[in-house]
Amino acid sequence: MQTKADVEIVIRGPQSYDLARRAIDSMAQAKVWPTPLNYELWLHVVADPEGALAIELQRILNEHGALTEDVSEALAEQFLPKARLNQQIRDAGDQLSKELESVAAAIQKAQKSSEVYGVTLAKAAGELETEDSAGKLRGLVNGLQTATKKVQKENASLEQRLADSTAEVMRLKEHLEQVRRDATTDALTNLANRKAFDEEAEKAFADAHERGESLCLAVIDIDHFKNFNDTWGHQTGDQVIRFVASVIGHKAAPPRFAARYGGEEFAMIFPSESADQVHAVLEEIRIEISSRMLKRRSTNDDLGQITVSAGLAQLAPGETYESLMERADEALYASKRGGRNKISQAKAFDKAA
Repeated sequence: MQTKADVEIVIRGPQSYDLARRAIDSMAQAKVWPTPLNYELWLHVVADPEGALAIELQRILNEHGALTEDVSEALAEQFLPKARLNQQIRDAGDQLSKELESVAAAIQKAQKSSEVYGVTLAKAAGELETEDSAGKLRGLVNGLQTATKKVQKENASLEQRLADSTAEVMRLKEHLEQVRRDATTDALTNLANRKAFDEEAEKAFADAHERGESLCLAVIDIDHFKNFNDTWGHQTGDQVIRFVASVIGHKAAPPRFAARYGGEEFAMIFPSESADQVHAVLEEIRIEISSRMLKRRSTNDDLGQITVSAGLAQLAPGETYESLMERADEALYASKRGGRNKISQAKAFDKAA
C-alpha cells in the first residue's frame, strides 16, 4: 500500500496519462458516470489499488452494485479531504489578504492625515510667534479647528474600519474552523472520520511514549452487516450504522476519541486507560447495542438483534503505532472467529515478531 504522498506523486507523474485511461475504463466497467468527483476517486483507486479507498469502493460496489452521488461525496470526504480543504483554506486566505490590504490602506491614509495635521500645527506655532493681530489669530484658530476635525473624522473612519475588519477576520476564523471540522467529520455518523482518527491516534501515540503513560486502541465492527444491507437495503444499513455510532459516541467523551474507520467499522482511542478499563467500556457498548431492538423506519419492521465484535490492544514499550493497530485488528478477528458479539484483547506484543 502506498502512502498518500506517493499516490499524489504518481498521479502527477509520467504515468498520469496511462492512469487517466485506466480510470475511465474502470469507471465504464463499473457502469459509473464519469463525473469529476468519480474521476478523482477512480484516479486514486488505479494509482493505489490496494489502498483503503480502493478496498472501500470495491466493498460498496460488491454490496450495492452501484455508486450514488451521496456515496461518492462521502468517500471523497473520508478519503480525499485534503484537496477540498486546501481549496477552501485558499479561498478564505484570499479574503483575509484582501481584508488586511484594506486595513493597511486605511492606516496609511490615517498616517498621512496625521502628518498633514502635524505640519499644520508646526506652521501655526511659527505664525503665533510673529503674529499679534486678533484677526489673524482667529484665522489660525479656525484653521486648527478645521484640521483637527479632519483628523478626528479620519480617526473615526479608521476605528470603524478596524472594527469591521476585526469582525470579518473573526468570521473567517470561524469559517476555517468549520471547514476543518467538516473535513475531519464523517457525514453519516457525525463521528470523526478515518483521516481525523489517524491524526489523533498518532498524536496520542507520541504523547504516550513521551510521558510513559498507557494507551489503548480498540476496533469495533458490526456483525453480519452485509445481511442488513442485502435484506433491508442501503438506507436501513445506514440507520444501523448511525445507531451503533451513537452508542459509541456516548462513551467517547474526551480524552477518549471515536471515529468511523470505514464502512461498518469503528475505532476508539483510550489515552491513560488500562486494558481492563477499556475492556469494561467496550463491554458496556456491546451490551447496550445488543439489548436494543431496532425497527425499520419506513415500514416499522423489526430488524432483529444487532451485535458488534471488538478487539483492543494496549501499547507496549518499544512498540510502533502500526504494530499496535495491527494487534487491535487481530483481536477483532479473534472475536469474529470466536462467534462474534464479544470483546477480545490482543496477544502480548512480541518485539521479535
